[in-house]
This record gives sequence, structure tokens and C-alpha cells, in this order.
Amino acid sequence: MADRTSRPWTRLRQTTVGELLAEFLGTAILIILGCGSVAVAVAGLPGSGRQTGDFGPANWLIIAWGWGLAVTLAVYVAGGVSGAHINPAVTLAFAIRRKFPWAKVLPYWVAQVVGAFAGAALVLGVYHNAINAFLAAQTPPTDRPGSLPTFSIFATFPAKYFGNGVWGPLVDQIVGTAILVAILAAIIDSRNQAPASNLAPFVVGLIVVAIGLTYGTNAGYAINPARDLGPRLLAFVAGWGSKAFPGNGDWFSGYWWIPIVGPLVGGVVGVLVYDFFIGTVLAVRPAPGAEPTPEPGRVPGSADGAGDGARAEGEALSDADRAGSTQAQRSE
Repeated sequence: MADRTSRPWTRLRQTTVGELLAEFLGTAILIILGCGSVAVAVAGLPGSGRQTGDFGPANWLIIAWGWGLAVTLAVYVAGGVSGAHINPAVTLAFAIRRKFPWAKVLPYWVAQVVGAFAGAALVLGVYHNAINAFLAAQTPPTDRPGSLPTFSIFATFPAKYFGNGVWGPLVDQIVGTAILVAILAAIIDSRNQAPASNLAPFVVGLIVVAIGLTYGTNAGYAINPARDLGPRLLAFVAGWGSKAFPGNGDWFSGYWWIPIVGPLVGGVVGVLVYDFFIGTVLAVRPAPGAEPTPEPGRVPGSADGAGDGARAEGEALSDADRAGSTQAQRSE
């Protein structure tokens, strides 16, 4: 029987291809659960007969926690193979400041976007009945190109108070992603207070919950180019038309690029901010529990003058040794 490691597909998986498969699946799980939570809030509960009253703002809790748990579980799935970037902004930031190989950046991006597209396709396949029922229940009934709520199951759009402005949602995406990557850099930094007992993925998910609860309403907190672009491509193919590309709505237009550029910039900002304020400080401080480097001529841990005492003690011991040696020679 041939050795399994000699098979071409097995050898391929031992290369970067294995990491790309992990990024694909991890990002797909992120979208399956994240967009799935939005589908529950927008179309699933209202049309299922399980919602006896309108949840109103409480629907945002479903979405915030849904995305947070989606991130946690996706990281648990892919982390052991690829590091579970599942976000092009993280990949770019790690290439700039964490020596992630530049040759892998573009392949990681492609795997992440394709995984996000596949995850969105599964959500649409599972929830198409709920979406169609939601559209039919509107007054008057509408179709996919005219429905912003159902489009929001898959991709993001800016809040009405931004109007058709660019800077408001762009800054929001930069800030939100900077927060994500800066705290992520802290969580994986073993010199800092990194979570133990394999709890890091859970804490990463809590970052996303926190961002969703504090900045989410501005622009839908994509904070991940693949999370928005992959499902947006699916929405375009599935009939949401200009809502997806170029990203037009009643109060916004040409929005599609903002959830891509903003997070890429924000990720770099986040890792630079962490390294400037924390990373470089940790780099020049002794590791926890390590003895500080003594001054020349001093004994570690000694107070002022203790080195002199130690030297005097050493000299006394040397005199005693010499005396003992002389006595031994006499006795011989």
C-alpha cells in the first residue's frame, strides 16, 4: 500500500493550499452563521409564526451576538491550519507588521472572498422562502432590487444620517477595523496578557460583539472586506441589482468600495497603533518573572552598597581558602 503522504493531493495540502482551504472554510462559516443571524432578524422570525411581537431594536442583539459567535466558531475551525485570518484586513496588517509572507496575501484574499460568496449562497438557499415571503408581505409587495432590508442580509449600507457622504462611513470603517485589529494584536501577543486555555477565539468574538453594539449602526460594521464583498457579489448575481453594485440606495450611491478600502486602511492603522503604544514597550521590558539585568559590578537583586558587601564577603572567603590551603600544605 502506497504511503498516503506520497499522494499528490496530500502533498498539496501540506503546502499553502492547505492554508487556503482553511481560510475558505473559516470565512464560509463566518458568513453562514453571521448572515444567517441577519436573515433570522429580518425575514426568519417575522414570517415564521414564532415572533408574537415586533422585536424592534432587540433584533440588533440577535445580529451582534450572531456575528460574534460566528467569528468565534470560524476561528476555532481554521485557526490551527491558517491562523484563521478570515479577513483581508487582518492578512494585510499581519503582512506589514507580523512578517506574514507577502506571497500569501493575495491567495488568502481570494480564498476569503470565495469562501464568503459560498457561505452567502448557502444562506440564500436556506432562507429564500423566508425572503420571498417577506417581499410578498410588504405594502405594496416588492421584489429583490427594491428591497433594502433583504439586501442587508448579505451586505452593508450606510446610515441615513450620512446622506450620500463618503467620509462618514469611510471613517467609521477605518475606526471599527482599527479597533478590531488593535485588540486582536493584543490578544495574540504572548508578551501581553494573552488568553490561555484556548480561549482566544472566544475573546475575538467578543471584540466583534462589542464593535457591533457600539459602532454597528453607522455602516453595518463590515470591518472585513471579504465579509462584505463576497455576499455582495452573491446578492448581485441573485437579483438585488444596483443595491449590490454599484451600491445604490435612496440616500447613498456607489457605496460598494467603502467596506473594502476602509477596513484595509483600518487594519493597518490598528496594528500600528498597538505596536506604537504597547508592542514596542513590551519589546524593551523584561519578560514577566525574569531577573532584571544587574548593573556592572552588582549582584542581581542587591540594594545600593550590597555589591560592595558581596565583594567584601568574597574577599573574606578567598582569604579563608588561602589560609586553609597553607594549613594543608604544612600538614603534608
